[in-house]
Amino acid sequence: MKIALFVHCFYPAHFYGTESYTLDLARNLKLLGHDPVVVTAIFAGEPQQPSFVHRYDYEGIPVVSLDKNRLPNRRVKDTYYQPDMAEPLGKVVDEIAPEIAHVTHLVNHTAALLEVLAARRIPAVATFTDFFGFCYTNRLEAHDGSACEGPSRDRTNCLACHLKAVAMGKTGWRARSLRIAPVTSLAASTIFNVQRLPGFRRGSLAGLVQDVVQRPDILGELYSRYRMAIVPTKLIESAYRHNGFRQPMVRIPFGVDIGRQPKPDCGTRPLTLGFIGQLMAHKGPDLLIDASRDALGIAGYELRLYGSETQDPGYAAALRRSAAGAPVRFMGTFAPWRMREILDQLDVLVIPSRWYENSPLVLLNALASHTPVIVSDFEGLTEFVENDRNGLVFSRHDRGSLASVLARIQRDPGLLRRLAGNAHYAPTTRSMTAATLVAYETVMHGSSPVVTQALAGV
Repeated sequence: MKIALFVHCFYPAHFYGTESYTLDLARNLKLLGHDPVVVTAIFAGEPQQPSFVHRYDYEGIPVVSLDKNRLPNRRVKDTYYQPDMAEPLGKVVDEIAPEIAHVTHLVNHTAALLEVLAARRIPAVATFTDFFGFCYTNRLEAHDGSACEGPSRDRTNCLACHLKAVAMGKTGWRARSLRIAPVTSLAASTIFNVQRLPGFRRGSLAGLVQDVVQRPDILGELYSRYRMAIVPTKLIESAYRHNGFRQPMVRIPFGVDIGRQPKPDCGTRPLTLGFIGQLMAHKGPDLLIDASRDALGIAGYELRLYGSETQDPGYAAALRRSAAGAPVRFMGTFAPWRMREILDQLDVLVIPSRWYENSPLVLLNALASHTPVIVSDFEGLTEFVENDRNGLVFSRHDRGSLASVLARIQRDPGLLRRLAGNAHYAPTTRSMTAATLVAYETVMHGSSPVVTQALAGV
């Protein structure tokens, strides 16, 4: 089967969760005798490719990459629906001639891709890895940092997120966001009302506002072109249903390939905490630095932060200032094949996210390698972590709650061993791909097998 996998960015330059998921699918599809092709892009501002459409192989997988430097976003609408992408995407799709298209993220391609596929009657399947389909920030995080349920009736909460993003781009990292939140909310309501007045309805202000407020409706209509969506968690399924997605959905958990042997004895080393992920505010590493200092002082433990400091240099610099004098080590990034080695060096992995995480791969790898975890109480995490059984849960955004959990670990040396004994995760990328192929067959041939989480674990 010829399968086109569309992802916003890809290896070797981009290697986080969605990119890894796409690569795992492509690898296994090829091993199972299918013919996958990855279609991706580079972001405007990254080094240019030799040509607008550039082809290369990655681990034997053919990759087609579009250079967004040559077709950058010129307005807000271009970030989610850019009709100018239709022509180059159409040529790529015609060249590949896939039997089915699997979209793992639309950023860079934009929803114009769905029109291209529908015009050619190529069935399209999605995997929803975040909330791009209805949320301006993709993260269901409101402009004031609180959790959000989706666009309000008049979409002014989406407009507030846009204004915050503009302000933050000029003024720096998250510490300033709470100070500008009340002003942002008032400005969003004011701008929304002003652009409706005579004399403003056709101006640039009205255009910007409409680009933001029409986003959920435009994407909602175009998302109806999907034949099916794959979701890894109950959380993301319910969020899309709540925000109007009516196409069939099937839950297939992400698979991970990692050694599942027992975790080695940590010996007499100091308590070693770990964070693995993007060093960005929505991931919460600043919360972990502060809470560990509150609970553990500046001795008797080590905190290792794995992640790039180049994604948000201002925020990373603030992390370093906050960590000054504490036993915090900035470890940089590591190759994916080292995941088990890195986790074996940690006594506990902490995921202190401020946003609705959607079963991050690092969590699944930790559980599969019998590494205890501490997570924020978001459903996309607690769906896999049972407090006091295979991990510990703290109240989201709450430095004191996280500090209490860390202090408990210090008081009870046997706690982490008990949690490690219960930590496990069964699905592999091979079983995940097998379940995904069943979903493809359902879409293409109209059969109705039961595709469930249990199937993904066989």
